[in-house]
Amino acid sequence: MSIRHGLLALLERGQMYGYQLRAAFEESTGATWPLNIGQVYTTLARLERDGLVRPLPENEGGQRPYEITDAGRADLTLWFATPISRTDRPRDELAIKLALALTTPGVDVRAVVQTQRSATMRALQELTRLKYASDKPEDLPWRLVLDAMVFQAEAEIRWLDHCETSLVRHRPTPPRPTGQDQPEAVDRTDHQARR
Repeated sequence: MSIRHGLLALLERGQMYGYQLRAAFEESTGATWPLNIGQVYTTLARLERDGLVRPLPENEGGQRPYEITDAGRADLTLWFATPISRTDRPRDELAIKLALALTTPGVDVRAVVQTQRSATMRALQELTRLKYASDKPEDLPWRLVLDAMVFQAEAEIRWLDHCETSLVRHRPTPPRPTGQDQPEAVDRTDHQARR
């Protein structure tokens, strides 16, 4: 998630200070990705450094609002127009974990898959419950975020099904006896045969 562009999108609505930005961000995403106030101010400082936002004079309450600049609007427009590449996303920790489980001696890979399946099923049930908890028009952005998470959970369960099927068919190559192909062992055998 690009917090940088999330804040620019919120500032496109109008000037806001840090706590307003955090509240608006969480309202838009249904608090799916909680944002701490430190992240907001760190990101604002970087955006200001890059000329994408500018600070305004403090208001009567002592808060300093920010507004988006023309350069910020151009950056935001480019972000909306550019598809997000899968290579820009974090590594798939689950895929890496299962790949390593298969190659690590003593790991029960089927148990790893089952544990993950149970957790993903619970998450899917909770997401589905949240999705149907509200049907207000103003909740549409949040429901779309939930839909994305539901689809990801469903895809993960489907992939785990595929992993289980592949494990049933999997016939691991038996390890070679130690030293079988080593030249020293052959030489020693030849030497003993000549005796």
